[in-house]
Amino acid sequence: MKRSREQAASELFAAFYPRLAGWCRRLVDDDETAHEIASEAFTRLWARWTAVAEPRGFLYVTATNLVRDHWRKLERERRAVRRATVEAAVRPPAEQTDPSLRMLVQSLPERLRVPILLHYYADLPIREISLLTGRKEGTVMSDLHTARELLRAHLRRSLDHTV
Repeated sequence: MKRSREQAASELFAAFYPRLAGWCRRLVDDDETAHEIASEAFTRLWARWTAVAEPRGFLYVTATNLVRDHWRKLERERRAVRRATVEAAVRPPAEQTDPSLRMLVQSLPERLRVPILLHYYADLPIREISLLTGRKEGTVMSDLHTARELLRAHLRRSLDHTV
């Protein structure tokens, strides 16, 4: 019995994966993302294998939802880039900002630099940063705190040396 279920799953994969991946490819315009979505749809099907009456329909509905999630993520990223671009265009010239602070922010590890740039330079709320980066809100807040502490400590050292 188990053998026939595995064989049926294998036959289903062989029959539907290429079509499903091709359909996803037309929707997301990227081979790698299309294969990730198709694979995830099959993974979700396998998790519910015995409860799914119509596997083909399940695969396409699941893939549709995953494609929609992908589009939403791309739109959030586009909005963040647009917001950052507009913010940069509206900001006063860079000469008015402290170049050492800018360099210090750039020297932060990416894990800390990204939330700082998105929160303070692009003016994104923590929730949106969480969605964009795929991190929990608490993690974003913790990273912002850690980055501020590092910046504060470095600025104190810099001021001590100039006095």
